[in-house]
Amino acid sequence: MLVAIVSAAAIATARARRPARVSAAAAPASWTQGAGDEFETLSDAQRCDLVFAVAALDDDASLELLERALDDPSESVALAAARALRRRGESGALERYFSAHPGERARTLRVLVEILD
Repeated sequence: MLVAIVSAAAIATARARRPARVSAAAAPASWTQGAGDEFETLSDAQRCDLVFAVAALDDDASLELLERALDDPSESVALAAARALRRRGESGALERYFSAHPGERARTLRVLVEILD
């Protein structure tokens, strides 16, 4: 699994069009912590690329990472994870998230995923 995550990160980093600026005030994305320190410093755009690369793996471990990415502090990363889950047919995972996280963010994610499908 670590090899898959490292590969996904390499793809995400290679796709970056310009160096990303990382804000010192940005909240850490806890879903990336298990992969190593280098993943915690990724920008929102790079974490979105990582979400899409992980989604392409289409296995149980990547499903777990996508579910954890729904809690990313960046709404754009959470939306990328929600869209990736929907595209994989994992509506049940999304519904579990929405049920467990009542509030504005979950409502917004639900509406945006519906609009973007």
